[in-house]
Amino acid sequence: MIPDDARAALREHGYAILPGFLSAADLAPAVGELGLLFPSPDGYHDRTDPRWERFQGDEFAGIDEFPFAGVELSLLAVHERLVGLAAELLEEPDLRIYGAEAWAKYTGAADYDQELHRDYLAHSLLAPTEDMARQQLELFVYLVDVPEDLGPLSVVPRRHTRHLPAKPNWYPLRGGYGDQAGFVAPEGSPDLYAAEIPATGPAGTVVAYHPGTFHRGTTLRAPRGARYTLQLLYRPAAAEWAQRRGWAQISHEPAWYRFVDRATPGQLALFGFPPPGHPYWTPEALTATAQRYPNLDLTPWR
Repeated sequence: MIPDDARAALREHGYAILPGFLSAADLAPAVGELGLLFPSPDGYHDRTDPRWERFQGDEFAGIDEFPFAGVELSLLAVHERLVGLAAELLEEPDLRIYGAEAWAKYTGAADYDQELHRDYLAHSLLAPTEDMARQQLELFVYLVDVPEDLGPLSVVPRRHTRHLPAKPNWYPLRGGYGDQAGFVAPEGSPDLYAAEIPATGPAGTVVAYHPGTFHRGTTLRAPRGARYTLQLLYRPAAAEWAQRRGWAQISHEPAWYRFVDRATPGQLALFGFPPPGHPYWTPEALTATAQRYPNLDLTPWR
């Protein structure tokens, strides 16, 4: 069950912060695999992990995309608690996952301080809407404790931004520059930054928000700090305009096969796998699917 006020918060503010929504037991298998993707804090800061250079100078260099090298991390992206949360907040049981990323950040590696913005430009063919029946949902999942000095997501309540048009999309703290197309505001917006809320929380915290919600990444200040998160993107199955990844393009990667072998029919349906009972599942299709996925138990589809 989700907290009673989470749906109301999402409707009113454009975001909901759910501290410790996932338990330590929920997180443990995935957290145990973080080393397959990223250096530990000591490995990065002591330069003992040869992967440390990857994270230098680029705030997005710490992103790995689904399917992850660790199958437990891939399974966490479609954990029943998170899927249930998305279904409750979107008020829609028939969902698709349209993106999943694991993200590591390290103190001093890059400038993680972003301008306030919305994500709709990279998540939708359309523009932001407040129609709850046509929404998309982003879930930031904290895999470690994220206090204020470890780069929490910062969000702005909708009452401060409801009047803003779809364009511009980026609002700098200080003015003096814009872009020719008008997507960056030429004037500074210190009032928006004064209204932002740092979404801090312990490991297992989930920050849920819409692509039309103003937010930004913040800098890491903790000495020898490291922050590990998942960013998960859910939409109603009917919201075809919401796009980020085409799953077929990664469906021959070894990590995908490892994920499929462990996933449930419901989890696979989130990626577009036809559910049991779908007319796709002819005897010929079942035979061919068994050849492609020899370790997948096809009993539910038979």
